[in-house]
Amino acid sequence: MDPSLEHAIALIVRTRAGRQPTPVVRSFFDEATFTASYVVHDPASLAAAIIDPVLDFDATTCRYSSTSAEAIVAYIESEGLSTEWLLETHAHADHLTAAPFLQARVGGTHAIGRAITTVQQIFGDLFNAGPEFPRDGSQFDHLLDDGEKFRIGVIECGVLDVPGHTPAGLAYVIGDAVFCGNTMFMPDYGTARTDLPGGDARRLYRSIRRLLCLPDEARLFLSHDYKAPGRDTYAWETTIGAERTANVHVRDGITEGAFVGARTARDATLALPSLILQAMQVNMRAGAFPPMEDNGKCYLRIPLNAI
Repeated sequence: MDPSLEHAIALIVRTRAGRQPTPVVRSFFDEATFTASYVVHDPASLAAAIIDPVLDFDATTCRYSSTSAEAIVAYIESEGLSTEWLLETHAHADHLTAAPFLQARVGGTHAIGRAITTVQQIFGDLFNAGPEFPRDGSQFDHLLDDGEKFRIGVIECGVLDVPGHTPAGLAYVIGDAVFCGNTMFMPDYGTARTDLPGGDARRLYRSIRRLLCLPDEARLFLSHDYKAPGRDTYAWETTIGAERTANVHVRDGITEGAFVGARTARDATLALPSLILQAMQVNMRAGAFPPMEDNGKCYLRIPLNAI
């Protein structure tokens, strides 16, 4: 077994055995973008991490607001939490990150996977960002590697590289809680798309099978939910065991070839995420907007016939 996965399994086992505190997880679901954000904290020290926060954006008016992020601030303040980390599972294509707003209000180190540099190269070229836009990940406070260890208070955490949806996907193992980003969704909905720039269905399959080696009882927290046919409520928490036995796209017994064929066929029917052009310009910059122009205004670019 690879060392990163072995460490992640050990974290889950130790937590379930009571040898370190069980993290408290509070979710915030943004129905406009179908995104689940999280605040995770250590009940002993009240140290916390924020995962995948949303900045509200209206594509019709091109106005943004911090309503969703303010709810996170209110929760952190009401619980007396101290923010240590602002964690991105990847550079999302369906919402703008609120990390800079939250960092200004509650602090924290803003981190993402080291492969964000590949995403920056792809989308920096797409938006003709020019040489003034560094493609080295330096916009973020910290770039995380597969197997890296960090702490939230006294809770030991681990990082698993899970590319496929994008080149820079990460899963965070925080105690017995796993935040898998855009890899899997609820078992009745399946898995993330792989047809966006830099995506790869084979890599996603292998990333998911890696996650499914974790203990069945591990709590699994998803980045999105879209309500599977026949289900009337949103859901974004499940377990590794439920995914391994029941995920409609990638449960035990489904081969890599079968998954790639089915995933590729499904992706061909999907429309682009409605905010991909706006979100990626901001998220590749760690949540910053492009520089103001000489009239004092900031502009987002819309490339024609490019995707």
